[in-house]
Amino acid sequence: MKTFGKTIRLFLVDGNTNGLITAELSNWTGIGLKVPRIRVRDYIDRPEFQKPGVYILIGKGQNDEDASYIGEAEVIGPRLLQQIQDKEFWNEAMFFGSKDRYLNKASVKYLENRVHELAASAARYSINQNIPTKPKLSEAEQAELEEFLSNIKVLASALGHKLFENLEETVEATEMKSQDFYCKNGAGAESAGKPSTEGFIIFKGSKLMVTEQASLADSIRLERQKMLSEEILVKSGEFYQLTKDYMFSSSSRAASATLARSASGPLEWKTLAGIQLKYFEEVPTAVRQRNKIETK
Repeated sequence: MKTFGKTIRLFLVDGNTNGLITAELSNWTGIGLKVPRIRVRDYIDRPEFQKPGVYILIGKGQNDEDASYIGEAEVIGPRLLQQIQDKEFWNEAMFFGSKDRYLNKASVKYLENRVHELAASAARYSINQNIPTKPKLSEAEQAELEEFLSNIKVLASALGHKLFENLEETVEATEMKSQDFYCKNGAGAESAGKPSTEGFIIFKGSKLMVTEQASLADSIRLERQKMLSEEILVKSGEFYQLTKDYMFSSSSRAASATLARSASGPLEWKTLAGIQLKYFEEVPTAVRQRNKIETK
């Protein structure tokens, strides 16, 4: 199915990124907003804060992980003021509503449930709350709200939080989306993964070396320790094993974490045919096709 580009209009109300930011899509009646916790009262009288919508509180959890809370309100402003009193973890909020009278109580309850479902599925942020109740709506109403939801997902990313994007989605737009790469050594460590728009994803089940060599960067040692403490890595026989897909900021960090030593990702990651990632990054697609290199 062919996809089309989208035009997003971001407006910095105070002329800088430290205040209220609004986000709109062309030909859409909805609107997204992001506001720092300490500035909510400054904008409480604006019309956008007087309408129904779904909101997301963003902050850090007890283990310093990205955390969120998802809710809905018939009037967003007073609810955010209430959450300032009730919840300490958050430092900014995003909320999504309509510029007209499109949304009602049932609509925002439906969106609250689906936003929670998408965020839980993506598992990028911890969500410490019960699953919101989904109201019964007609098939036509659900279809309209699902389109509304797809726009919320786009605007949330534009506002700086990829709360709803599964890691796999970050590779779908890349040329190498169907190509897996492997990093292994003679000792038996072996990771599988692929490049992403955010770095490099290593897949669940990959086996990482346990013994760390002196050349391993301290920052990667700390990242591996954090992964162990969060049980993203667990000891399995003579290796560490990934319990879920995990995003590293670069292919080299991913390779180094796998081999427990200094490593160059573009050289260490290879296809089953032995073609290095470096080749895919440096050689244009047209040239590869002329050379008849199989990329699937």
